[in-house]
Amino acid sequence: MRERSVYLVLFVVLLVLFFIALSVGRYPVSLDTLFAVAYGKVFGVDMGVSDTVETVLFQVRLPRIFAAILIGASLSVAGTAYQGIFKNPLVSPDILGATSGAAFGAALAILLSKSTFMIHVSSFLWGLIAVFITYGLSLRVKKSDPTLVLVLTGILVGTLFSSFVSLIKYVADPYDQLPTITFWLMGSLSSITFSDLYLVVIPVLLGAIPLFLVRWRLNVLSFGDEEAMALGIDTKKLRLVVILSSTLMTASVVSISGIIGWVGLVIPHLTRLIVGPNYQVLLPASILTGAIYLLLVDTLARVLLPMEIPLGILTALIGAPFFIYLLTRSRRGWV
Repeated sequence: MRERSVYLVLFVVLLVLFFIALSVGRYPVSLDTLFAVAYGKVFGVDMGVSDTVETVLFQVRLPRIFAAILIGASLSVAGTAYQGIFKNPLVSPDILGATSGAAFGAALAILLSKSTFMIHVSSFLWGLIAVFITYGLSLRVKKSDPTLVLVLTGILVGTLFSSFVSLIKYVADPYDQLPTITFWLMGSLSSITFSDLYLVVIPVLLGAIPLFLVRWRLNVLSFGDEEAMALGIDTKKLRLVVILSSTLMTASVVSISGIIGWVGLVIPHLTRLIVGPNYQVLLPASILTGAIYLLLVDTLARVLLPMEIPLGILTALIGAPFFIYLLTRSRRGWV
């Protein structure tokens, strides 16, 4: 019963924030106008709303809002799942190199002057490739703690791809390609369209569904590998499913948004403080909290200054102090 109340409150907060995000910006739109536009679209009635307002709402703000919700939810769920299988509070979706690989893929496509679509595709594919390299290398290292080996290998692979990105930035055209690469790496939703969302919805769903189906097993895995295996759970196969699903979600959303850090690290902790460590409840709740957080940050990025603040900068400015605050609190809720 308490969980349903939490879900309801979070959903109401998200809904309120949705309408606020639609109405604020460089071109403010009143709530009356919003409801008039919605009524006209639903019932096919001409409410006398200008074409400029409809363009701002349906071609600029609406896809951006949906993107913030989808990306925030995806990164939060991936971070929550990773922290569960690695039993480490400092793990985030980029721990296995997915983000660094995606950054390399995008930078390479920009260097080669590819289209926006090919930048998305290259970023997505290289994000997957980086994690496959990490997982493959970790299997070749025979150590007693495979989880630690996987994390360390992910850090090394991520560092390697980050070095490749730096190399590409060094040789890129400083007047055209370098600013584009730098802006992409800082993360932004300013150019998001519905076409971009259509590209990533299916990969996100393909990653989210398996995570929801195995979320109760994450509770068992938190007791340790030996206890989980004693209860009949194949821990190696479970980790592979979680890694593949989380990587699919992370690589797909990063490919259209650029690097947006701290969401997958901070939001799982915040959600855990709200609903507790039970993954049956924690994983669904992280969807709502992640969506709320990134939608709020993206709205602030649009309205705080005359020029838009890159999301990666703002999430770091908010996430780092908040994570320090979480560290000063008790470890209640962490398993």
